[in-house]
Amino acid sequence: MATLAPAAPAETHHDTPPRHWSEGRLSEADVAHIPGESGWPVVGNTFRMLADPHGFARDMVAKYGPVYKNRAFGGWGVMLVGADANELVLFDRDKLFSSEQGWGPLLDQLFPRGLMLMDFDHHRADRRALSIAFKPEPMRHYAGALNRGIAQETKNWAGRREFYPAIKSLTLDLAADSFIGIPWGPEADKINAAFVDMVQASVAPIRTPLPFTMMKRGVDGRKYLVEFFTAETHRRRAEGGGQDMFSQFATATREDGSLLPVDEVVDHMNFLMMAAHDTITSSATTLVWQLAMHPEWQEKLRQEAIAVTGGPDAQGRPRPLEYSDLGKMELTEMAFKEALRIVPPVPSTPRRALRSFEFGGYTIPAGAGIGINTHLVHHSEEHWDNPERFDPMRFTREAEKARHKYAWVPFGGGAHMCLGLHFAYMQVKILMAQLLQQYRIEIEDGYSPEWQAWPIPKPRDGLKVEFKPL
Repeated sequence: MATLAPAAPAETHHDTPPRHWSEGRLSEADVAHIPGESGWPVVGNTFRMLADPHGFARDMVAKYGPVYKNRAFGGWGVMLVGADANELVLFDRDKLFSSEQGWGPLLDQLFPRGLMLMDFDHHRADRRALSIAFKPEPMRHYAGALNRGIAQETKNWAGRREFYPAIKSLTLDLAADSFIGIPWGPEADKINAAFVDMVQASVAPIRTPLPFTMMKRGVDGRKYLVEFFTAETHRRRAEGGGQDMFSQFATATREDGSLLPVDEVVDHMNFLMMAAHDTITSSATTLVWQLAMHPEWQEKLRQEAIAVTGGPDAQGRPRPLEYSDLGKMELTEMAFKEALRIVPPVPSTPRRALRSFEFGGYTIPAGAGIGINTHLVHHSEEHWDNPERFDPMRFTREAEKARHKYAWVPFGGGAHMCLGLHFAYMQVKILMAQLLQQYRIEIEDGYSPEWQAWPIPKPRDGLKVEFKPL
């Protein structure tokens, strides 16, 4: 899907770097040499894209090729499709692209100053400070919390008919426990509801927080969380912090030893909570769907979990998956990677060109909103044999080495590679170790869910699978 920032003023095609995403727009003349289309009057292709983002993108590539212009979300932008385009934009060797100005139109009212909305030196400094939360000792603490929380919740899943609502609730509760360090209960429920409203508002067609709109609910959710996290940051600094992720952020320091400003801690926490629980919810749902569709792979992962953990204890309960044993879950990791290929939790990625550049035989003007399409590349026959088939063997070490490095980019790449990717692997491995030793996941013949593709993919019907006790 093309996720395009409003472009910069017309003079930016002379290479004047745009300062902020809200500065004007490119004119049609600036992109006249690039194939594409303007869509309907006023709204452009916005509603066509939201209705069927993958179908729209496929049609545009078939009609215009892997470089095309598109008018949507209030301005002109350019889509670059392919593994080479992914490498150019994500690796960004020449610092051509702004992530802040790419994501700004969608997220600035809701998740400002999140790590993904930072560029270059500021991004590098804050990423280094925040990385303390993903060092081995905190990760070992999170593993213990995840094992306890997942075991507590999944023991009641027998006969459950919809997976997505269950995993959504579980990942939010796990985030409240591991990330914030608060017990499950009414306070966690309020936090969870605020995050749901903020994520839905990120693609609201009405971008002004008018009464009764999705954007108003999202902005109100942000206000609640800012107040909550601000008070908590001060409290945790006074008390000396703890092992949960929020406490790690609250007491993180930059290279000069200074603490991050409180408002920046709050914004980072808002963004990382959203990024962690919603993307893991989406990708875990894809994996469960595919394992239900492919019982032979479900059994392979079950046997791996039994071999690694030692199998259920004397009471028939799955043993915890120890932090030190995560690397042994090789088949589970391969299956998870294949699920991320089939339904990447971030289907496309926006940037904004700070200077003009050449790609695919075209000059892309400075100020252009740039989009790359992860979903299309993940389903390209150029890189994947029979791309609609579920085949975790695509992710053996030998197969990965033989493939274009940027043909698989569910966690992004380059300087903005997802900071929490190892946390995602850990949570899904622990989830699978618990689930598959308790249940057989079954699905009706011929059933295939319809997916809502954006902002983060999810099955519209909740994913109708059944958990049958072993």
